Amino acid sequence: MLKLEQKLEKQEIIKLYTKGYKKREHFQIGIEYERLPISLSSGKTVDYWAKYGIKNLLEKYSKEETWDYILDNKNIIGIQKVHDTITLEPGSQVEISTKPEKTIFHLKEKINSINNTLKPITDNLNITLLNYGVSPLSTYKSINIIPKNRYRIMARYLWGILSDVMMRETAGIQCCIDFSSEEDAMRKFKLANKLSPFMCAMFANSPIRGGVDTGYKSFRALSWLNTDNDRCGFAGKISEEFSFEDYIDCVLKTPMIFIQKDNLQFEINGDITFGEYIKNGYNGAEATIEDYELQANLYFPEVRMRNFIEIRNHDCVGGDLKYAILAIYKGIMYNESAMEECEELLKHLQYNDFSEIRYNVPKYALDTPVKKLKISDYAKEIINIAEKSLKEMQTGEDIFIDSIKEYTFNNITPADVILKNWYGDWNKDLSRMVKYLSEKN
Repeated sequence: MLKLEQKLEKQEIIKLYTKGYKKREHFQIGIEYERLPISLSSGKTVDYWAKYGIKNLLEKYSKEETWDYILDNKNIIGIQKVHDTITLEPGSQVEISTKPEKTIFHLKEKINSINNTLKPITDNLNITLLNYGVSPLSTYKSINIIPKNRYRIMARYLWGILSDVMMRETAGIQCCIDFSSEEDAMRKFKLANKLSPFMCAMFANSPIRGGVDTGYKSFRALSWLNTDNDRCGFAGKISEEFSFEDYIDCVLKTPMIFIQKDNLQFEINGDITFGEYIKNGYNGAEATIEDYELQANLYFPEVRMRNFIEIRNHDCVGGDLKYAILAIYKGIMYNESAMEECEELLKHLQYNDFSEIRYNVPKYALDTPVKKLKISDYAKEIINIAEKSLKEMQTGEDIFIDSIKEYTFNNITPADVILKNWYGDWNKDLSRMVKYLSEKN
């Protein structure tokens, strides 16, 4: 393990994670929900600066709901009210992030409230916020980066062949869960990593890109496979022995993109790792805890540690499907016996198996081979475990499982439904696909 010296000590970094400890009765669940801003007249991605664009949308919502601006060099990059935010991803994707809640019902109520206020604004601008994983028509070459300096630096640095696709074209859903101790955090972290490719397969929802069938069920997931292998993928070997310190070492070994001092960014372009920065400094600057937090935020594994666990690898989906993602994780991660059942289900798979599955899922989704079985076989068991657990909790949240059961138990994904319609009733008419996806709020 890397040994930290000088001003920034490893114990100081570990506190960033241990401060997340919660009593089990106080566990909550959170969501980050990204959507694609699409013009209803052209099917193209709506630009930030356009007359009827995304900057305009944020301004109108802020004015009507008295939300505060989030600014970057005087440019509006988001709005916020207390713990709830509407922010923009690099290609103007609109992300709703609300305060974590005790139940999924409370999250749904909050998101519905925001959406109900957004709807007349987007209607007036002739925009739809599409529940889909990748831009259906516009490709990255025609999608401008929003005026956020961090994103411009990232766009210049990230070296994967599909990194521009990931940044400018994709939209996903992230689930956030709590932990009670380091042992609990690491157990959930490892299990979430193992579940991640199975969940990615179940919720695959991005087969059409650039107006054509890509041959992939989740082109969004493919883009992450080809973004920057230094900072994407699994954090560590998801082995039996893993700790906060091991996770921190993964972050320390990652090349640095930039540092920020006094609201100014200084590009490093991968010249040094964060561990080297701690040891030697950089152009007179010495590592601080704020520098580490930035570095950790520029690390993009399938599952990311914070003072909660952030599970990242799901296409954007609409309706109750987005809450089914949360329901599965809540049912499994907040029930001891459910965790044990999932661990037993997956115990015969090794790190190399999960890596192979991860690389095959974008193309094959539920049909991905897993030794002598398929992902679909495991997915049904995962759903059953989560549903049984939620019923035991008696919160009524097992109702959210129904939406994904309709797909998985029929061996299909949202992508399969899109492809069937694409070659059937829609006759490859993108406007009909956009209309279908727009209705799935």
